[in-house]
Amino acid sequence: MKGHEFSGAESCRAGTYRCRNSKMLLKNAAGAEARSFVPLLAARLKSCPFTNRLANSLFVSLAFCSLLALAGCRSQPVLDLRQYAYVSNGRSNSVSVIDLYSFHTLATLSVGRNPTGVAASPTRNEIYVVNSGTDNVSVIDAERNQVVATIGVHHAPYFIDVSADGKRGYVANSGSANVSVLDLDARRVVATIGVGGAPGVARVSADGKSVVVANRGGDSVSLIDAERNWLRSTIAICGQPGDVAILPDSSKAFIACSASAQVAAVDLRSGNLLTLLDVGKTPVSLSLKPDGGELFVCNFDSDSISVIETSTNEVGNTFLIGTRPSHAVVSGDNALLYVSNFGADAVAVYGIDLGKLVYTVQVGSRPDALALTPNQHFLLVNDTLAGDVAVILKRDKTTKANPAPYALHTLVPVGIQPNQIAVKAFVAQAPRS
Repeated sequence: MKGHEFSGAESCRAGTYRCRNSKMLLKNAAGAEARSFVPLLAARLKSCPFTNRLANSLFVSLAFCSLLALAGCRSQPVLDLRQYAYVSNGRSNSVSVIDLYSFHTLATLSVGRNPTGVAASPTRNEIYVVNSGTDNVSVIDAERNQVVATIGVHHAPYFIDVSADGKRGYVANSGSANVSVLDLDARRVVATIGVGGAPGVARVSADGKSVVVANRGGDSVSLIDAERNWLRSTIAICGQPGDVAILPDSSKAFIACSASAQVAAVDLRSGNLLTLLDVGKTPVSLSLKPDGGELFVCNFDSDSISVIETSTNEVGNTFLIGTRPSHAVVSGDNALLYVSNFGADAVAVYGIDLGKLVYTVQVGSRPDALALTPNQHFLLVNDTLAGDVAVILKRDKTTKANPAPYALHTLVPVGIQPNQIAVKAFVAQAPRS
């Protein structure tokens, strides 16, 4: 399938966005890393057929001289900046690796049967994939894009979350009513903790002290002491709890209950249920603003989004967003909410500050999981029926030739039934193979 065809000028701007991806990484890097931007920028410009060759040469030369002056004319190594998206393909038993500079599939990795949850390590260049059909977790080396280890867990795992220090992974085993605790340094299970029936999601707090487990089969939530690896309590909440969101300060958790059209708020310090909030029908996913101030609830069977004020535990507003919203993600500046409308084959863009729908972009069949690229200029959308990833471009400026603020950039073929997606940006330590 072909995606949106760009004009020459817009192709160049897309290349510039990719350079900004690199700049974002460089801001977090020290001295030598800044010097790697020149060859990266040169490559992006040379790849653009619509940019004047002489202008390319002059621009790169000036940039090179400027950086040499800053470096004191010392020779420095060129760092290898990489940005990949990892997509679990449930019916292909594989993971697709997408290069986020070129938006092409770089590799297709064989994993276990029916891969579902996928998570990127925050501290090392590794990706973790839960294989629901083979009861294990595949460990992918992101530098080589190879499966380097497989960790056995319990029955029918679905979801994995990784602690902020990258040392522990938590896997909810829906078929055995327990959670596997993984030592990611040693790549082994260090604890198995019994919880309620059919746990679907186990999410760890930012401070690493609590794990919140939604027990879909028990209408309850289990709280695990992550420092001691033991069960603190299991609390009855509401019908068929699913997704979990934890505030950045680790004080509260919110749990969506699809069967009762409610969201539960739980105090993680006391372990008490604070309140049950009525939202729309079949709330299936939760998306928290980066600042933690508001929580957005996708109400699948109400075609709506509910907004929860997290400080007061109140539903502030509910608004129509599209047909069967399934997932959402908030931009890093807290300004935009992107929602996949599963039943409309579209993504809605909601202006949080404006309080209204600002745009809709058509994508492939049955869009579901979402992820933003590090520079926030591209949105990745898993089209579960089409078997591809839609890439939506957010334009900084519109023109007469390109008046739309958002556009379908391309469709990247992946495997059958893409389930989840994780993005990893890093400086490689080893040379490319």
